[in-house]
Amino acid sequence: MNKITSISFDADGTLWDFTRVMRHSLDCVLTELRRLAPAHINPLTIETMIAIRNQVAEELKGKVTNLEEIRLAAFKRTLQQIGIFDDALATHLNDLYLQHRFEDIDLYDDVLPVLNALQDNYTLGLLSNGNSYPEKCGLKNRFQFVVFSQDHSIEKPDPKIFKIAMSQAECSPREFLHVGDSLQSDVVGANKAGIRSVWLNRTERENDSGIQADFEIKSLTELMGICRQEEISDAENL
Repeated sequence: MNKITSISFDADGTLWDFTRVMRHSLDCVLTELRRLAPAHINPLTIETMIAIRNQVAEELKGKVTNLEEIRLAAFKRTLQQIGIFDDALATHLNDLYLQHRFEDIDLYDDVLPVLNALQDNYTLGLLSNGNSYPEKCGLKNRFQFVVFSQDHSIEKPDPKIFKIAMSQAECSPREFLHVGDSLQSDVVGANKAGIRSVWLNRTERENDSGIQADFEIKSLTELMGICRQEEISDAENL
């Protein structure tokens, strides 16, 4: 039987615009720094803060998996680079960032209608390399399973994290569908795990990577058609 029973969704970039909310949250941090330490703020920009965070994440790779700890370490490094050695201030900025990072998320317009349409017939889950907890992002009680890479020290595209999701969903690979915006993380990982993959390509960008998803969509609303198509195909093979 190949009927889809479970669907997992990537979070950042799939259910909301992560880049927008991340930059907005960093801007709130800069505003707070401008208020608390006006003499130090001039050389600091959002781009600089992003670069520092990426550098710190690379240095901590394989040592620290919790993304909030990585972000805190990045704020400590950021302050040090502008001559402020104050861990309490770094913690304050981290808390402020996380507040806006979660509370100011705007779901894409197609997210809630699609989840509403699917929830009665499918086991729905979140499978993410990020740390966007559903209850903090306006999606409380929307998912029957939630798998974060930081909780298992495994990141997409490692097929092991998809197997963890399948175990929680209590289904086989051929009953599982994964939806995400990243060819490298979502599609490659699902393909390696033997799961049907859906590439969400909202901007209709060209795919010259050689990576092929089972399905390509530009809106989550197209998922309904895929599910119906797979049910018909399954029935014809009985």
